[in-house]
Amino acid sequence: MVAPIRRWPATRTRPICRSTALPTAWPASTSTPDVVTALPPRFITGCPLWSEPAWGGQLYTRGSDADERLAQYSRVFGAVEGNTTFYSLPSAARVARWAELLSEDFHFCAKLPREVSHGGRLDADHPALRAFFSRMAPLEQRLGPIWLQLPERVAPDALGILAEFLAGLPADYQYAVEVRHPGFFRKDDAERQLNRLLHGRGVERISFDTRALFASTATDPSTLEAKQRKPRLPVHAIALSQRPSVRFIGGMDRDANWQALAPWLDKCVQWLQAGYQPMLFMHTPDNQMAPQLARDFYHALRERVPALAPMPAWPGEREAAQTPQQAGLF
Repeated sequence: MVAPIRRWPATRTRPICRSTALPTAWPASTSTPDVVTALPPRFITGCPLWSEPAWGGQLYTRGSDADERLAQYSRVFGAVEGNTTFYSLPSAARVARWAELLSEDFHFCAKLPREVSHGGRLDADHPALRAFFSRMAPLEQRLGPIWLQLPERVAPDALGILAEFLAGLPADYQYAVEVRHPGFFRKDDAERQLNRLLHGRGVERISFDTRALFASTATDPSTLEAKQRKPRLPVHAIALSQRPSVRFIGGMDRDANWQALAPWLDKCVQWLQAGYQPMLFMHTPDNQMAPQLARDFYHALRERVPALAPMPAWPGEREAAQTPQQAGLF
């Protein structure tokens, strides 16, 4: 029997950072590290998936199975987009296995089922929602922020429905919302009302940056497919909770991606200085370059914020470096 969904507490107070558009050009950087005080800063980065065959021999060891890939991925990155839960719930045995493999400080950012977000009116009593929380419960503190990805048809006139839905979610978890209707990106009353609603609930608004993808002139099938599937919307860098969240969708050109990523470097430094824990997820059209892009960004950020912990070595690269030495012993 699934326990009834608990309601939010009467008040939730979180710091807020006003929405600001990202600069179109990256200013010249200095060699002086930025100073971050108080508690050691934490920047959380990851990819849209953890199991990609092309990453074998690099991120993870060759011949690794699905469980080994997740374990090795989670030793390097602090989060992953849980896109699988958008389409269907994993088995109870699979979730239990994930809980065994993941460290306690890992963030499994599962998406709410599409039956809930795309199936009609948002309903906090939807059976699929109850099934989701029941199935994912073994992840405990590893679950979240939980993502609600709204379709483009959810417009500003649906804010009342969204408010009612958020009020009905369990208070045990953190949440983040991604909106795609153009009416939420005009820096007007509709956008301000959305931001106030989310901030009042301690819910983050996901920044979705596809500029590098749509600036790409590549004509490979992966890029063309990504352009068809991804929205093209303005980018507003915003923090409504302790974990501002960014999804960066790059192209196939590494240099062009880095040029588009550079403004986020300044923004993440600002967030870290303010005591936030930014989350940034890297995508490329086929995602083969996503881990390297995430690592490049982390290293660049750590040059600015030396107090960040170093990113662990990649198991696949470590294995490759050790193999010739071991072979020479025989």
